[in-house]
Amino acid sequence: QVQLVESGGGLVQAGGSLRLSCAASGRTFSSYAMGWFRQASGKEREFVAYINRSGGTYYADSVKGRFTISRDNAKNTVYLQMNSLKPEDTAVYYCAARARSGIYSYTENRNYDYWGQGTQVTVSS
Repeated sequence: QVQLVESGGGLVQAGGSLRLSCAASGRTFSSYAMGWFRQASGKEREFVAYINRSGGTYYADSVKGRFTISRDNAKNTVYLQMNSLKPEDTAVYYCAARARSGIYSYTENRNYDYWGQGTQVTVSS
């Protein structure tokens, strides 16, 4: 069983920055693909960013150029650096881990095996 714990959320003004962290338990973190998702009030959870075991990264168009996902396998942690934040980035942010191998769509919730509890990010205008 893998536990994921997010941190780093908070209230920030538009144009500001935040860095989210997601710490994972277990000794096989380096074998997981990791994703960040977000869910705004009244909306469905949506894909934000993804990093595979080799360090390859992919982003939603809405955050491309502003957000950066990275991982530190020695610390069992994945990060989401968020710059130039906008009010529409306001949401609960979740990290997710995929332990299974195979071909899959990294943008779909159902393809992840473990989820964190989420951290609130609020961007004021």
